Amino acid sequence: MQPMFTLAELENLIPLVRASVPPTPQYAWPLLKALTGVEVVVKHENHTPIGAFKMRGGVVYFDRLKRERSQVKGIVTATRGNHGQSLAFSGARAGVGVTIVVPHGNTKEKNAAMQSFGAKLIEHGRDFDEAKEAAIRIARDSELEYAPSFHRDFVIGVATYAHELFSAINDLDTVYVPIGLGSGICGVIGTRDALGLRTKIVGVVSKAANAYLRSFDAGQIIPTNSALTFADGMAVRVPDATALEVIQKGAERIVEVTDDEIAEAMRAIYSATHNCAEGAGAAALAALIKERARLEGRRAAVILTGQNIDRAE
Repeated sequence: MQPMFTLAELENLIPLVRASVPPTPQYAWPLLKALTGVEVVVKHENHTPIGAFKMRGGVVYFDRLKRERSQVKGIVTATRGNHGQSLAFSGARAGVGVTIVVPHGNTKEKNAAMQSFGAKLIEHGRDFDEAKEAAIRIARDSELEYAPSFHRDFVIGVATYAHELFSAINDLDTVYVPIGLGSGICGVIGTRDALGLRTKIVGVVSKAANAYLRSFDAGQIIPTNSALTFADGMAVRVPDATALEVIQKGAERIVEVTDDEIAEAMRAIYSATHNCAEGAGAAALAALIKERARLEGRRAAVILTGQNIDRAE
């Protein structure tokens, strides 16, 4: 399998992304080391203008779309939140209308955030995958461009955070990355490989939405019937084939964590760093805590992918 991007391609895009997303910090918090016995570096992707890593990919996606299809009427996509905020934010800046399909019962605050950036919101289906099917139908029946949740533009865009992390921190033994549809972990794997590093990449899934773990173990796509986790950024039932191939080739392993373990990691992040983490944003730390014995005395990083959790949760 060919790499999804080269180091030159990634570095050429960094100025474009930084015009909208300044570099986010990576801090080694002493209280997390006291908790785990591991030097834990937190990559704070919650410190972007939408509070999540996804924004980086939206910037790249709309830059290419406007160059290739300057007269595009608008786009439609499906999301549980951060992907939609990314496209709503970047679409507004590009002057392109954005329609977003979310499942019924999606978080009110994420819905409000997407609408605040000017997106049109449609509710359909019981989960992300059913919302995705509706978005594809809308694109087919209208003049809108369908924007998938996994795309090379998103991967290379979010890979800029991995470039920041690897450039700032030496000798990372392991990086833990939550998996939704896969753009984040694929970006980290691609950047690690492009820089010629030996850092191990570990994917993290919710035990209640573990399609990627099952598929990773089986070597083929294994959908699940449900994805009932409060960590909505990881609530995916059907893996992306390209993402799975990249993960199988480049990830060390995939770890599953329970909602209780994620909630405990959210509390640990707040206590140690006074940062808010959404479920998916805390999942990487939950996995590191679970595996802390094998990492003792080493330096590892966790990606705090976002902070967008409703106050009521």
